[in-house]
Amino acid sequence: MQIDLKGWGVNYVTSFQYHSVLQMLNCVAGLREYFSQNDDVHTIPRIPVMNTMASVPTVRKDQKHQKADSKTKQADSANENSDMIDDESEDDDDFQAPESSLEEDGNVDSDAKGSDPIDLSCFSGIIRQDANEKSRNSWSVPDSNIFKVRSKNFSHDKSKVSAGKYLMELVAADWFKDTKRMDHVAKRKGCAAQVAAEKGMFSFVVNIQIPGSTHHSLILYFVTKSLKKGSLLQRFADGDDDFRNSRLKLIPSVPKGSWIVRQSVGSTPCLLGKAVDCSYIRGPEYIEVDVDIGSSAVANGVLGLVFGVVTSLVVDMAFLIQANTYDELPEQLIGAARFSHIEPSAA
Repeated sequence: MQIDLKGWGVNYVTSFQYHSVLQMLNCVAGLREYFSQNDDVHTIPRIPVMNTMASVPTVRKDQKHQKADSKTKQADSANENSDMIDDESEDDDDFQAPESSLEEDGNVDSDAKGSDPIDLSCFSGIIRQDANEKSRNSWSVPDSNIFKVRSKNFSHDKSKVSAGKYLMELVAADWFKDTKRMDHVAKRKGCAAQVAAEKGMFSFVVNIQIPGSTHHSLILYFVTKSLKKGSLLQRFADGDDDFRNSRLKLIPSVPKGSWIVRQSVGSTPCLLGKAVDCSYIRGPEYIEVDVDIGSSAVANGVLGLVFGVVTSLVVDMAFLIQANTYDELPEQLIGAARFSHIEPSAA
């Protein structure tokens, strides 16, 4: 659904415009949900209008009409070029063309987990693991092949392939709350990152900081036995913040949830450092990424929608380092997590 801003005239009320969009979306959401569940042939397109959840600054009356025309043109352009529910990254144009031919055998950046599995019995977290995905307030590891990443031939045909093996293994997940924002959680004694360090293993810690009257943090601990020197993952761990912000990518998904939430979240890859403020802490045997959701009005708006119904959702999050050169292809996922029906009261 779309509203033509020019139809409101020069004295339209901006807040009423957004209210109207959301009200109309809610009215049709039930019907669209019915068809999406009963007709597997037709896919339901993502509605780009949900991306306009950011607050709009106050403007003078003589500017309203001019801005309305500009917004309409931008919206029309966005609707023509937007990628609906797929795995096309907004930053695909950042890819650098290869100097070598397709026939050249590039060295695949493989930190992928070895044949010897990591003993998970020594790790624990607030959220329990449930491989069968039948428990509430639990986590599991989704099949990596449901995520699409850049293939070896991406620079030539923009093709994407199933992700394949994860580089690291998800060993634990924590769910904390406090009166203030929680930073650098990997320094806590007894946490999964500290346990891994004691065993000589390296951890990638993602701390998703959720603002509110009570602050929450969802922490994921990915572990590998060692970092391959010169690999993209090692370069990310030891690189500067500019490099990290330009490479760390999230692929979100909501396999189970209401239509309006699934459309709001989508499944398009997102460079975290460009969407929200990220802080990086490089420890002796770990790197932690603190993701401040409250730093983005759009992300905070979508999160508000999700957090209100989080107990009814199943949410997937996959993380990877974006490949920008031919030698870095194909892309590989660091790891992924599936959270089922998370209970805020269990934090």
